[in-house]
Amino acid sequence: MVLPVDPATDRLTRRMRSPDFEDWKRKVKSVAGCTRPVHLSGRWAIQDAHSGAELAARSGQIMTPCGNRRESVCPACSDRYAADAFHLLRAGLSGGSKGVPDTVAEAPRVFVTLTAPSFGAVHNRRVSPKTGKTMPCACGSYHHEHDPARGQPIEPDTYDYLGHMLWQAHVGPLWNRFTTYLKRHLARAAGIGSREIGHHARVSYAKVAEYQRRGVIHLHAVLRLDGPTGPTDPPPGWATTDLLSDAIRTAARAVSVTAPEVDGQRRVLTWGEQLDVRPIRAANASQLENERGEITEDRLSAYVAKYATKGTSTAEAVDKPIRSQGHLDMLAINPHHRRIIQTAWDLGAPVACPDCHPNHPHTGDGCPCHSRTGSCPTCHGGGQVSRTTREHYLRPDTAPVVDPLDALKLRRWAHMLGFRGHFLSKSKHYSTTFQRIRADRRDYRHHQALDELGVTDDQITVINHWDMVSVGHDSPEETELAEAIAHRIRLDRQQRYEHEKRRN
Repeated sequence: MVLPVDPATDRLTRRMRSPDFEDWKRKVKSVAGCTRPVHLSGRWAIQDAHSGAELAARSGQIMTPCGNRRESVCPACSDRYAADAFHLLRAGLSGGSKGVPDTVAEAPRVFVTLTAPSFGAVHNRRVSPKTGKTMPCACGSYHHEHDPARGQPIEPDTYDYLGHMLWQAHVGPLWNRFTTYLKRHLARAAGIGSREIGHHARVSYAKVAEYQRRGVIHLHAVLRLDGPTGPTDPPPGWATTDLLSDAIRTAARAVSVTAPEVDGQRRVLTWGEQLDVRPIRAANASQLENERGEITEDRLSAYVAKYATKGTSTAEAVDKPIRSQGHLDMLAINPHHRRIIQTAWDLGAPVACPDCHPNHPHTGDGCPCHSRTGSCPTCHGGGQVSRTTREHYLRPDTAPVVDPLDALKLRRWAHMLGFRGHFLSKSKHYSTTFQRIRADRRDYRHHQALDELGVTDDQITVINHWDMVSVGHDSPEETELAEAIAHRIRLDRQQRYEHEKRRN
């Protein structure tokens, strides 16, 4: 009896049996299983600086990783980004590497979670902290962990989508104002003038944004009190963890930002009522928290780095900007996220396309945008032109009046549900940078190659010339196989880590 062959298995088998599969597999492993690799064609060579003789050379086509941080786009590159984020965060917590002294572990440090206010009741799954039992939702039902209804409004018609979107767009100003207020409250608690705080202490931080199921973000931040010049300078004697925690709570409650006027109303935006402030303790503990609510350095670094690779949802991420209403209509997203995006799209200013305006959004003599009531189907998908754009066309000799609402660029960030900030950011003096971490990795590989040849930098000349050919794999089968290779590499790395952990 001959068993039927699954079509999916059959097409994967055919690709694995093709003559060039081993060469393709070797290239995919070199980029750790990247699912959207950049294909380059060219030549690389190492020549003797005196004789010009080639010591090593390579030509043809190679792959380089795409470098996308989103797990939903490329798991392999997302893993690398998360690892870099872990080391960046860990260096600022413990020091001793990446140019950060180990004395930072003695500075006052706290882990803060800033939340969003409520814009309407949503379906959720509450668990009792005492018994661990699931509690009923406000709708009266019990939701399982993967219930798609979780995060969806209980009453969609009364949910404040406009407030949700405006709050998301102002998270950056809210955070900036929070750090300003924090310095003022620290100065007041220390008995010095607010303008003098910079001469006594510096607040260093690293923060990451996490999307909740309801499509709104929380900010998780590590804050540290340093001396005035940064981590190499010890903090002043009055700087304690309790003083920093109290100042954070006071500053978070005092912060507010006024949004641009919409429909004759100006909204005052604040942080949500939930605020979590936890001291950070040394890394020599085995559990995430102790009885005093403190959190450990290692677990915290891994916890925060994980969120740096997430999209707008754990299951439904809109990973590219939305270019038109038709593009939005084609997105396979839940109704709640669709209404948030539609709100941002309807309220946002139209964006000019490069075909109609190749040099600047306000240059295009033949564009219907010049008409007071006209619209440009090419640029704006048939939508009306914003007041800022129209007035600049009608009066090109004067600078356009910037509309505060247009300045939010809501259409540009609609795919982010209105959030306009970076997922992971830090202050200048917190720790090292992604650029330095990646440069160190390149230098390591470079000197590894030189050691194999037995030469040094001053003895050779490196020649590199590569041209981009394409992006991504040639077929769905190759993408699936690359994902499998990335998964295997990830498992091998985890096994090595667990083995070394048990050995030590």
